[in-house]
Amino acid sequence: MDCKKALDETGGDIEKAVKVLREKGIASAEKKAGRETGQGLVDSYIHAGGRIGVLVEVNCETAFVARTETFKKLVHDVALQIAGIPTTLAITEDQLPAGAEGSLEETVLMKQPFIKDGSRTIEQLVKEAIAATSENIRIRRFTRFELGQ
Repeated sequence: MDCKKALDETGGDIEKAVKVLREKGIASAEKKAGRETGQGLVDSYIHAGGRIGVLVEVNCETAFVARTETFKKLVHDVALQIAGIPTTLAITEDQLPAGAEGSLEETVLMKQPFIKDGSRTIEQLVKEAIAATSENIRIRRFTRFELGQ
């Protein structure tokens, strides 16, 4: 029904309708931000022939959502992002270490353009998953390993 409304609102323009639906999803995601996230997944990603590895913990509200393909894909994509951007230091701006060098897009995970689709940030990716699952989702922590570092 939301798709039909978005198409009606945009005069049948599919690209504009997708944008409207994304904006509505982001708005609904912000309403869920205060909800407790006690479940989730820890995922790993190994890259470059075993030279780079990432462990990431992403939380959601229920074990049911943690087992969905939408959530699993998000967690894996976040791990891939961290592996691909070696300058990532923190999840959010307020977690940046004192004296950190580099732009927010280089150092803050949530501000980075998604490695698979540069038109969206990781923050937008998380908000889209929140809209799709109807649960609050939070990237809790990560560790990136690189051989020799």
